[in-house]
Formats: sequence, C-alpha cells, structure tokens
Amino acid sequence: MTQLHLSDGEHQAEEQIEGLPPGFGEGLPGRVAYWIALTFSLFQIWIAAYGSLPSQIVRAMHVGFLLLLGFVLLGNLLAKSRVSQGFYWLLGAAGFCTGLYNWFFYRDILLRSNFLTTADLTMGVVLLVLVFWLARRLMGWPLFIIACLFLGYCAFGENLPGIIGHRGYDAPMLIEHFAFGTEGIYGSPTYVSSAYIFIFVVFAAFLERAGMLDLFNDVALGLVGHWRGGAAHVCTLSSALMGTVSGSGVANVVASGQFTIPLMKRSGFRAAFAGGIEATSSMGGQIMPPIMGAVAFIMAETLNIPYGDVVRAALIPAAMYFGVCFWTVYLESGKHNLHGLPRDQLPSPWEAIKKQWMLMIPLGMLVYLLFANYTPIFAGSMGLALVVVLILATAIAAQIGPFVFRIVFWISVGLASAAFLKYGVNLLAVVVAVLMALCFVLRGAREGLIIVRDSLALGARNALPVATACAIVGIIIGTLTLTGIASTFIGAVIRIGENNLFLSLVLVMLTCLVLGMGIPTIPNYIITSSLAGPALEQLGVPLLISHMFVFYFGIMADLTPPVALACFAAAPMAKVSGLKISMDATRLAIAGFVMPFIAVYSPALMLQTPYPGSFMNEHFGFWAEVTYVTVKAALAIGLWGVAVIGYLLAPARLWERAWALAAGIALILASMQADIIGFVLAFGFILQHWLRHRRPLQGASA
Repeated sequence: MTQLHLSDGEHQAEEQIEGLPPGFGEGLPGRVAYWIALTFSLFQIWIAAYGSLPSQIVRAMHVGFLLLLGFVLLGNLLAKSRVSQGFYWLLGAAGFCTGLYNWFFYRDILLRSNFLTTADLTMGVVLLVLVFWLARRLMGWPLFIIACLFLGYCAFGENLPGIIGHRGYDAPMLIEHFAFGTEGIYGSPTYVSSAYIFIFVVFAAFLERAGMLDLFNDVALGLVGHWRGGAAHVCTLSSALMGTVSGSGVANVVASGQFTIPLMKRSGFRAAFAGGIEATSSMGGQIMPPIMGAVAFIMAETLNIPYGDVVRAALIPAAMYFGVCFWTVYLESGKHNLHGLPRDQLPSPWEAIKKQWMLMIPLGMLVYLLFANYTPIFAGSMGLALVVVLILATAIAAQIGPFVFRIVFWISVGLASAAFLKYGVNLLAVVVAVLMALCFVLRGAREGLIIVRDSLALGARNALPVATACAIVGIIIGTLTLTGIASTFIGAVIRIGENNLFLSLVLVMLTCLVLGMGIPTIPNYIITSSLAGPALEQLGVPLLISHMFVFYFGIMADLTPPVALACFAAAPMAKVSGLKISMDATRLAIAGFVMPFIAVYSPALMLQTPYPGSFMNEHFGFWAEVTYVTVKAALAIGLWGVAVIGYLLAPARLWERAWALAAGIALILASMQADIIGFVLAFGFILQHWLRHRRPLQGASA
C-alpha cells in the first residue's frame, strides 16, 4: 500500500517497533519507503530461491537494505523538519552504499585482506557508526550499551589487569574484523537473518494479512471460550497458535492483547492477571514449534544439526508450558468463581475452519518440509510461495461464477503447485506469475495483488528489529572470538560446576536473565549460547539441552522484573503497571523457569538420550523414561500452581500450599528416592484435600 496509514488488517500484520510509529510515512517519502521495503523483500526472496551471490555479498546487501529502510523510516516518521528528514535519508543512502561497496569490490577486498585501503577503512567506520545508530533508535539503550562496552573492551582491554586483559588491537584491525570479516557485523547472526529469519518474518506477515490471526481467535473462542475462565483460556490457546506463525512474543502481546486483555477483564479477571496471562502465553510462542521465534534456525545452524531435531526437543516442554498456563487459569477462575463465556455468543470453530481451512495448507506444507529435512530456507520459501498462490487464487476464484468451474480451477492450481516437489522452484514461480497475470486482467481480482504487495512491504518492515539486532550482536560475538574473554567465563563456570553443577546452572540462568533484560530473545540467545553453551557442554550437559537452557531463560527475561518487555507491552491494554503484570507473569511462567533444570538432569524431557544408569530407560526402554519424566514434571509443576494460586478444589490453607510446594520440589530432584518421597507427598496432599472438601462440594452440587 502506497499511502501512509495502514488499514486495520494491515496493522494486525505489522509488528510494533520501539520508538517507531506504524506505517511508512506521508506523501512521496512514504511511497518511496514503501517501495524500498518491497524491493528489500523481493531481493531476499530472489536470493532464497536462487542463491546466486556469494554469502558475503548477501550479508552486506542485507545490512545495507536494513540501514536504508531503517533510516528512511526514522526520517519519515520521527523527523520534525525537512532538514532532519533529509539528514536521515542521507544516512540511509550511506548505509546502502556500504552494501554496494562490498558487492562491487568483493574480490578486491578479499585479495587485500589485512591491507585495507583508506576507502575500505572509511566505509567500515561508516558501517559501524550506522549500525550502532540504528540499533539505538530501533532497539533502545540496553543492547546499544552492551555492544558499546564490548567494542570498548576490544579497543582498550589491554589496560585491564589480570586474566580479563588482552594483548591489544589497533584501529585498522578492529575495523576489518568487525566491518568486513565474518566474525563481526557480517557474522553468523546476520547470515541467519538474511538466509532464514527474513523469509519467515515475511511468511508470517502474509499469513496474518490473509486472516490467520482471525482464524486462530475464532477457533480458540469456539473450543475453550465456554470453559471456566474461558476468556483467559482463549488468550492462552490463541497465543499458542499464533506462536506457530510469528514466534515474536512482544508482537503477539500487541496483536492479540488488544482483543484478549479487555475480554479477560470483562470476565472478572484482575487487570494484572489478565496482562500476565497474555504476556506469558505470548512469550510461549517463541518455544512453540515449528518457528520458535526463529531461534530454532539459529540453533540448528550453530549446532550443525537438522532443524527437526531442535523442534522435537522443544515439543514436550512447549506442551507443558501451555498446559501449565491452562491449569493456572483454571485454578484462578475457581478461586474467584469466574465462569466461561456463553456458548450462544461464541463462534463455531468448525465453521471457522470450514471457511478458512485453506490457510492451513502453507503452514502444513512448511511443517512437512522442515520435518522431511529440507533446508529451512527452502521450506520457508516454498511456504511463502504457497501463501502467495493461495491469496491470488482465492481472489481469482471469487470471479468464477459456476461452482463446477471453481472446483476445476482449484484442482488445477493445487496440482500445479504440488508439483514443485518434483520439478523445483521454477514451476512454482511460473504458477505465481500466471496467477498474477490473471489477477491483473480480472479487475475484481486485483485485491489479491494488493494484498501480496502490501505483505511484502510489511514483512520487510517487521524484519527491521530482528535484522538490526543480529547485525549489532555481531559486535559482541566478534569480541568474544577476538579477545578470548569467552574462555575466561567458561573456565569460571567449569570450576564451579566441577563441585556443584546446580550452582553453575544458576550462574548461567542469572547471566541469561540479566542479559535478557531489554535485549530481544535472538541476540540474547546468540550471546549466552556463545558464552555458556560450551561451558555446560564441558560439564557433561548434552549440547542441544545446554543451548535450550540458555534459550528458555532468554525468553523468561522478558517476563522477569524489573524490565519485563512483554509485560510492559501489555500494560497499556491492561491499564495497570507493567511491574504488577510481571509479578503475575513470573508466577504463571513457572514451567519455563523449571523445565530447563529438569531437562539438564533428565534429558528424556527433551527427547534426548538419558544418562547411563537411568532406571526406567535401562529396565523399560526409552519411551518409558520419557513418559515417566514427563508425568512427574507435569505433576510437580501442577502442584506448584496450587501453591502459587492457593486453590485446588477449594481455597488451600497456607500449610497445604507449603505441602504442595515441597512435593513438587521432591519430584524434580534427580534421584529415585526423592521421586518416591515426592509421589507420596503429592498423593497424600491430593487425598487429604479431596477428603476435606468433598462433602461441601457434594452438598453444593446437590
């Protein structure tokens, strides 16, 4: 869309960017920004489909485009005068020139490695300054300050005493390392952003513009809206479903919270609890397969394992995380005697699926391709192409009168699209081109072209925060590799863990929570996995679980006071302070805090091979071990829900809450004796509570 103010449907697909209003800008500058975003998306899709450029050029152009689009939007939306707007546009043009410079002089830069010219160094300085500047404006102060500290450590760390000092590096070496090498701005985070993340962000924008968010809301309302505390169950389920598409926690809060938080408040939930359940369930979208906030792709790339292995490891924890959300809502509803929504006011989930079932085809194909071990970039590109086919074909089918002709049309489109698995990308490109031509010819079908065009532009805009974060976090990763400070941290963790693994895990957890206060999940994961992942591996923790450990606590940081970004995003809609929301969210997200520890001591929770000597695995097999660990973890976390809320069949007394808490703690300790004690305490607690309250309940029911 070339105009400035987007429609409601488009705003659903547009992510909130810190400090940046929605849209592209007014008048001609807004139209230019729109077409820059559209070109950015087309460039990335072309690279994803055909990949004919060297990786270094792709990374450089990716950063060049994001600098151009980012500064143009800052100029259009925030500049107070034409002069300042023009200045931002010049910064954007300079940023784009850094990408073109790397493209045009690609071979020359490679040949003169370690002997860069004055022009090379100048472009490197421009790149560094602009990346820091854009990150500050789009991401806020925390990530900017941390990156500055790391860069300052590289420049002046030789003056520091003891093991934290290094040998020192001159300015040309730092510029080459951070602005031209593959260990700085153009490092692996930018590679993952350009190769995987961008495509999936655009894919999510297409699905949302096509109506996926409305479909999920209708399905959630119809399925669980009538349950006790139904409004909060709707929030949990819709956020879990939405997480399969966007995987962006704060974006989920903003998109779905406008509907769910007022609904929960009208149903009788406290404002802080309503905001807390929205923030907790929305952040859970980042651990919900298949997309998992794009971290799954980075993790697979980092560990050099199939993407499907990462998703399988996340399945049980994700199900348990949302199961605890449902359970906590159920207990809170019982405590305050809150009822569900009237059935006659709820949509039919089956009717919603019947009307929009075709939206599930691209998502289903994406999941199939990922689990069939196709590369994420191929799966994402094909999923995106199928969404485009669906949008265009729907617009065309609406212009076909006879029902039989529509059936023939859909069968033809389906067969032609499905054949890409055999005949490749070019066939799907031909199908898209033919459908676009038909939409252009059929005047009534041109809305399909507009939706595709708008989704491409919005996808690029939505990708700005994560792409910028990946670019600047390259400074941090580059510092770790250049100075060796990561080895110092790893050594400290290992020394602690030699005597007490639990203390090492707590240290890593606190590191993730502190770094995650104000830093998005992706850069937080990249930083902490570089620091803590190797340390936990050397302590005997399976590599995938060690990375999942830091990933989970990176997510929990957005719910943990005092920063709690997701909670503060929910605050305006809940009309209560973000700090109060974060207190409820921390209680609701107990599974996210506990499951990483359980997985370290019982790898079967993430479908990993159990440690030698595991009783259930050695006597009854792997799946018995998985079932046993899952059941006891679910029971433990369920008991903690009772302890936190103070309700089961009736209000729980203080000593009962302490009993439930103790039973839960015993169940997560990694020993058979503790498990036996935990099960005895758990069933004893449940039995006495039921016996004490069954007669009043029976009387009430009578």
